[in-house]
Amino acid sequence: MVRGSDDTHRMELEALHAISRLLSATSMQRESLREILKVLDERLHLKRGTVTLLTMDDAELVVEAVGEVEVTPEQMAATYREGEGILGHVLATGRAEVVPVVSREPRFQNRIHKRGPGKGEFSFICVPISLGSEVLGTLSCDLMHSVQFGLDNAERFLGIVASMIAGDMQNRRVLRLQREALESENRRLKDALICDYHPENIIGNAREMRQVYRKIKQVASSDTTVLIRGESGTGKELVASALHYSGSRADGPLVKVNCAALSENLLESELFGHEKGAFTGAYQSRKGRIEEAEGGTLFLDEIGEFSPLTQVKLLRVIQEREYESVGSNRTKRANVRIIAATHRDLEAAVADGSFRQDFYYRINVFPILLPSLRARKSDILLLANHFAEKCGKTLGKPIHRISTSAINMLLSYHWPGNVRELENCMEHAALVCGGEVIQGQDLPPTLQMPGIEEQATDSSNLKQRVAMLEREIIIDALKRCNGRVVEVAGELGITDRMVRYKLKNLGIDVKAITRQH
Repeated sequence: MVRGSDDTHRMELEALHAISRLLSATSMQRESLREILKVLDERLHLKRGTVTLLTMDDAELVVEAVGEVEVTPEQMAATYREGEGILGHVLATGRAEVVPVVSREPRFQNRIHKRGPGKGEFSFICVPISLGSEVLGTLSCDLMHSVQFGLDNAERFLGIVASMIAGDMQNRRVLRLQREALESENRRLKDALICDYHPENIIGNAREMRQVYRKIKQVASSDTTVLIRGESGTGKELVASALHYSGSRADGPLVKVNCAALSENLLESELFGHEKGAFTGAYQSRKGRIEEAEGGTLFLDEIGEFSPLTQVKLLRVIQEREYESVGSNRTKRANVRIIAATHRDLEAAVADGSFRQDFYYRINVFPILLPSLRARKSDILLLANHFAEKCGKTLGKPIHRISTSAINMLLSYHWPGNVRELENCMEHAALVCGGEVIQGQDLPPTLQMPGIEEQATDSSNLKQRVAMLEREIIIDALKRCNGRVVEVAGELGITDRMVRYKLKNLGIDVKAITRQH
């Protein structure tokens, strides 16, 4: 082709038209670039087209797309730093580079396409993909000497294509930022809605608790059976109350039954009621808790303690809304909503046969998992202040704050008893404190771990903070493993010799920890 000929102009215009259509399509960026390089190859004989883009940290150029040539994964992984080879020089200067004869250019790295002998002489053109003074990447092609397209013409044309690619990248960047802004606003509005719905009886702003609030809001207005799961002391009864008083049955009774506190015979009578003379000592008829909860909510705490026989009878209540009192053959209707709670691993209980599978599926319609206190450490101070103020009012003591040393001890503790244990600790501290401030020495002995007050200060240097973190991790592992050093070593992935060394250096008393735990 002769530069400036009608055929050349026509082919350039057709190529530009095809490229503009590709860029206006909604395909992914890499696919669009690959198709553009294919157009350059097929219409203008610009071979081995390659687009490289800067990494997010602007450290180097990486291959984003190549034309229709075979490239190995190792070649696709090739990179160029600023000033390295022709591509690195274009990145550094922001100006196009034209190599008339590649075999005579010592800077040519030949990393991506591995052009071997027998390919004939060719030229190499590389232009920057830029937005103003910002270089985003490079566009490069080979031009065989047998093709009379002209190096100047090829450089000019590739510069136009690079500008189109840069404009497309800018548009994609703007759209991505807009999408991220919308997603961020959506998350903010969701969080705002959750914060608007914050049950008055529950304290906590941690992300894990906001998820609990979201679930309460989703299910409160329905009569769906809810299963509240979590360790002892996490506040399952509070969630049950929030569900009841936020729902359509708020005007009805909320009847609570602790299933673990009653034997099987007493539990059946407690739930279903009994008729006079139904068993020894049944001197008169008695309503069951299901009947007492009519029109309201029945909260069954520690439902994992139910015997298989009781599970069968309660399954009928949940499915058919029917039951009979002990000693009666008259069927009663149950207009109640059932909320259950447990700290047990019900899946393991189903597997070993102690918990019926059909009953498990019937109560596990809408599970709500309560996080442990150690999983929501950002709420510890909030809860501690609330309990301190509450206990202070009860005792007639104006408690205004918790000292830094006490706060550090609270944050360093493992809290196996969760929120209930924290409340008990603050009641103890409020009782023994001598003024308006709760000090570290006012907390119970279980929190009096040697060295925590001295290590966990705001002015601690990095070494002290690392030691404090190591101490907390090892103490937690010791509690979980009941002080068995070998098991602690296996859990932490270090040798038992290393564990003993750290126990000595960090001043950790294994016997004291296992006694407290």
